[in-house]
Amino acid sequence: MILAWIGALLIGVSLGLLGSGGSILTVPVLIYLVGQDPKVAIAGSLMIVGIISVFSALPYARQGLVKWRTVVVFGLPGMLGAYLGAYGAHYVSDAVQMLIFSVLLLTAAYLMFRPVKLEDDTPTQERAVYKIAIDGLLVGGVTGLVGVGGGFLIIPALVLLGGLSMRLAVGTSLVIIAAKSFVGFYEYLNVLSALQLSIDWHVIGLFSLIGIVGGWLGHKVSSRVDQGLLKQIFSVFLVLIGLFILYKNLPNLL
Repeated sequence: MILAWIGALLIGVSLGLLGSGGSILTVPVLIYLVGQDPKVAIAGSLMIVGIISVFSALPYARQGLVKWRTVVVFGLPGMLGAYLGAYGAHYVSDAVQMLIFSVLLLTAAYLMFRPVKLEDDTPTQERAVYKIAIDGLLVGGVTGLVGVGGGFLIIPALVLLGGLSMRLAVGTSLVIIAAKSFVGFYEYLNVLSALQLSIDWHVIGLFSLIGIVGGWLGHKVSSRVDQGLLKQIFSVFLVLIGLFILYKNLPNLL
């Protein structure tokens, strides 16, 4: 279990440092290191990432690095999408969910690795409100279906399409991730009940506590680390995890 606790720490550090990547790590750690059923792991991931995101967002909020208007415009449709995505999990097999998850891992790796200039002092022109809301709905659907917070999708959308600076996007992303994750978890309780599965609250509590510490550490060093290089290294790690999940689950689809 030591590897699982290290994974929990990395989840928090990722969220605090990059504002994303936490749930991308949480689901594989819960399945392959803790040994949970995929649907239990997805539900647990939503709660863990939601809790860690709340605590990681607090220092950003105190510094005024959360744009609350964007939280509403992007986050409310995202919460609806998360609920619908979690409801859809009633009808999707574990293997299909993990296949979708692996594709998202590879997508996240690409978005993190490609050289996109995201400067703090050069925000772009803000996108139309209805387009931001649609982005939120779609990302929320992904959150609910496979248990990812979607920070790797939210942050580029907020910076490149929403006109936010990088650090403002990170803080705003954390609040949105928390809101979507809690809504998705609420509906996932019905999914688990229908399958006669249950949440392991002990694991959720420990992962959340360790992840909160990691999130605090990530925030503390966020201004001192070359985030571009860090994202490229992290993206290679995501590719390896994505390929491993494909290897483990493709036989179940054939």
